[in-house]
Amino acid sequence: MPRKFRIESCGYHHVYNRGVAKGLIFKDDFDKEKFLKILADVCREYKFNIHSFCLMNNHYHLLVENQRENLSSGMRQINSQYASYFNKRYQRVGHLWQDRFKSWFVFDENYLFTLFRYIELNPVKAKMCERVGEYKYCATYSILRDAVPYFLQNTFVLRDYPTREIFESLQIPISKSELESVEKLQNTKYKNMAGENIVVEPKPINEIFKDIKNRQERNEAVKKAYEEGYTKSEIARKINLSAAGVSKIIKKLKV
Repeated sequence: MPRKFRIESCGYHHVYNRGVAKGLIFKDDFDKEKFLKILADVCREYKFNIHSFCLMNNHYHLLVENQRENLSSGMRQINSQYASYFNKRYQRVGHLWQDRFKSWFVFDENYLFTLFRYIELNPVKAKMCERVGEYKYCATYSILRDAVPYFLQNTFVLRDYPTREIFESLQIPISKSELESVEKLQNTKYKNMAGENIVVEPKPINEIFKDIKNRQERNEAVKKAYEEGYTKSEIARKINLSAAGVSKIIKKLKV
């Protein structure tokens, strides 16, 4: 499958990367502090604003705003510097990251707070803490303690929301509809026309599943629908299957 077109345009990007074979990229707090130091230096150099971040043991999430068309070069700098540090510290060789980083451009800024919630709730979902703001390596920890690092000082959250309101809303578990909106954002397809990024409308789902004769054809259609940008829940509703069943099909076909 060809690489997804990466948008470099100025704006908001949800950025994600994880360790090769889902291995650890942070073995202790010192590793996480080192990553944040590299992040801070690159943000200063590349004029990035970070609006949310979460460092888990085998992956990270960032909500990045770039003011120049330099997302890829900045993220390469972060990942390569950290990988060099990690390999040297643990006397290892080879790739640290499973692949190049993934990024999703936020076309609709109405999704920003949903993304913020999605990222900041990661350690709660993973049972690494009980409440948002308790895990040290998330944006909310710094915001709650009024110890906001340089790269987080321009976050829209501090600009647009009272701190108390932020934390009240973050105590509510992320809903199914919010998860679907994040998945929809991640599956959005786009192309560049005359220098402008255009959202590509997916092929109608009825056409994708038209004249399906057997399970193999159904599974191939599931793969196609997911590649077109439909969420697992949308596909599940179409074929009267559970979202978990759709996930298994997608995983089996390695979409």
